[in-house]
Amino acid sequence: MRHNKSVNHLGRQSGHRKALLSNLACSLIMHKQIETTLAKAKALRTYVEPLITKSKEDTTHSRRVVFSYLKQKEAVTELFRNIAPKIADRPGGYTRIIRTTYRQGDTAEMAVIELVDFNQAALEATAKKEAKKPATRRSRKSTKPAAEAPVEEAPDAEALVEEPAAAEAPEAPAAE
Repeated sequence: MRHNKSVNHLGRQSGHRKALLSNLACSLIMHKQIETTLAKAKALRTYVEPLITKSKEDTTHSRRVVFSYLKQKEAVTELFRNIAPKIADRPGGYTRIIRTTYRQGDTAEMAVIELVDFNQAALEATAKKEAKKPATRRSRKSTKPAAEAPVEEAPDAEALVEEPAAAEAPEAPAAE
């Protein structure tokens, strides 16, 4: 039984699990979005979010600490150069897990884990929402008091009768 155990062992021994999470974290940092099982995605979230928080402070020590977890120089460089400046003002919650389908072979629940600030579809959707003004269904009322509002005069009865007659008359062809 797993009473009060905080780490999901993912059916692996510790060395294999550390290597798996390190490789998943490097792939997530390099590609900004990966598809994996739901259990691995949840374990990866607890693994990678402290590293992203550590990358906010760009010092030699923090780079060495992150490198000890990731073991790939390119991933560390990507994290500190591109990701850290973009998430600098975010207080946490750098990743998003979206459940997708079930895997064909063993019906394992699949999920997409992505970095929140790097999802282009979501960023474009929020930009469109901000640019689009909300439409109102109510009519706009005049801000002028009722006494100052212009009073419309009733149309003449003769004008109403003459307009339809003029519309029915055929137009003469233009002389060339």
